[in-house]
Amino acid sequence: MRRMGGRIALAAAAGVAAELAGLALIGSAAWLITRAAEQPPLAALSVAIVGVRAFATSKGVLRYGERLTGHDVALRAQATTRERLYRALVPAGPPSQKGADLLSRMVDDTDAVQDLLVRGLLPAVAALATGVAAVVLGLFLLPAAALVLTAGLLVAGVVLPAGVAAATRRRAALIAPARAELAARVADLLHGAADLAAYGAGDRALAASAGADARLAALERAQARTGAVATCLGVLAQGLTVAGVVLVAQGAGAGPVATAVLALTSLVAFEPLLPMITAAERMTGVAAALRRLREVRATPPAVAEPARPAAVPGGPLTVEVEDLVVRHAADRAPALNGVGLTLTPGKRVAVVGPSGAGKSTLLAALMRLVEPESGVIRLSGSGADGRSGPGGGDASGTGTGEAVDLRDLPSDEARRIMTGLTQDPYVFQASFRDNLRLAGPEADEEALAEAVRRARLADWAERTGWDTVLGEDGRTVSGGQLQRLALARALLNDPPVLLLDEPAEALDEETADALMADLLDATRGRTTLLVTHRLRGLEEVDEIVVLENGSVLQRGTHRELVDTPGYYRDLWRSEALVSRG
Repeated sequence: MRRMGGRIALAAAAGVAAELAGLALIGSAAWLITRAAEQPPLAALSVAIVGVRAFATSKGVLRYGERLTGHDVALRAQATTRERLYRALVPAGPPSQKGADLLSRMVDDTDAVQDLLVRGLLPAVAALATGVAAVVLGLFLLPAAALVLTAGLLVAGVVLPAGVAAATRRRAALIAPARAELAARVADLLHGAADLAAYGAGDRALAASAGADARLAALERAQARTGAVATCLGVLAQGLTVAGVVLVAQGAGAGPVATAVLALTSLVAFEPLLPMITAAERMTGVAAALRRLREVRATPPAVAEPARPAAVPGGPLTVEVEDLVVRHAADRAPALNGVGLTLTPGKRVAVVGPSGAGKSTLLAALMRLVEPESGVIRLSGSGADGRSGPGGGDASGTGTGEAVDLRDLPSDEARRIMTGLTQDPYVFQASFRDNLRLAGPEADEEALAEAVRRARLADWAERTGWDTVLGEDGRTVSGGQLQRLALARALLNDPPVLLLDEPAEALDEETADALMADLLDATRGRTTLLVTHRLRGLEEVDEIVVLENGSVLQRGTHRELVDTPGYYRDLWRSEALVSRG
């Protein structure tokens, strides 16, 4: 809002001008009608006639300008707020809000910024200017009547809104969480309908949703009753004030012209003030929404951005991880403890180990999603522009060949260099083509087709159609198709260093084996770090690193590790027994 001060001032000026034009219209029209009843010469009315026409026309034009500029400012502020919220979440640590609650903050609460301007700030400025102008006119015509008008305006414009705000503040703080709870219940119903039906829990879930809806409805009804009573009191104050102004004017011996002007001017002066009662009710909700937005933005960043970003090394990249220590909390054991590995251009390294060994944490550190406690991740290049192995992405266009600490690069740049297939790929309610384009918005049809072919999805894409809408979260595709879509995205993105996190997770044995075979074929000659708990097919990678409890337990080729007693050989034999059984 500070950056849009000029636009806000313009919108406020348009609103003030529109309200003053309306006030002047009623005042001049009242004078014209009552003066015309006295049958003066037409020349005596000509200025008033012109004034009425001018004020009527200008009010419409100014009102359009006020709506245009006011909503332009409000929508810009809303878009800026939402953008900043997204930017705050991207490099941040895990937010305390999850799922539907976070979505409610991103959608409903950011709408509060629009209400803050359109229903709060701009109308309040216009109401203040209109009230002051009406009181000044009253002082000019009859000071005693101006005092009555001032008292009425203070009641309708200050006392009642303040009372509404005080009465609804606590309730407004409860409405936003109640709305988020209802959204979460509905989302659970929609996303978990099949599971709820399978376990016979549908009625219980529906009852919980109905209860959340009833609680929200009760809060909103109570809020509406308070606003309705206050609005009625505002209209009553308007009527009593106008009656008081007329009585004072008649008691003071004011003429019919002055009395009509004072009465109608007083009546119109309340028009911009009465909405302030409803606005006060809404502003309590806006204040609660803004507090919720600040909670999201207060999420501390997961990594520190460099004050002076370094240039990316040029040419095919080598990634060196040396004595890396990552701890998720100060009171917890390290998730990674002294891990080291080297990825040279075109080399494929697999990281295996039991759940909780630190495999995904290693990928998170490479993508600058967590901050290492100690150790270093170093990038070095050949000093010339190039590509990271056959099919690898452009590492840099202007970099040098000197080694660079990953922490000296912006986090966005680190994720551009090292990214790929995450453990939980997301599918949006959009076409297959659009879901694929997330990884390459500028990719042409040929590039899309090549990525799909290499991920072994070409037949399925041709059979179902590129414009087929995929269900939200991949509900309309099988697990294997979802993982292959994620692989196609990774190949389309074409990063210099490809990271693959558990690509065969939650798939049946046959599908998992086929996917791993295709994946290993697609990554041939590409700098790749593969995190997996499956050992089948790993004889094709250049090196295998075994992690356990955050430390490197073993490393070597598949043949070397199979011939060496230890975790890898035990797991290999276990998989062999299962496959034979």
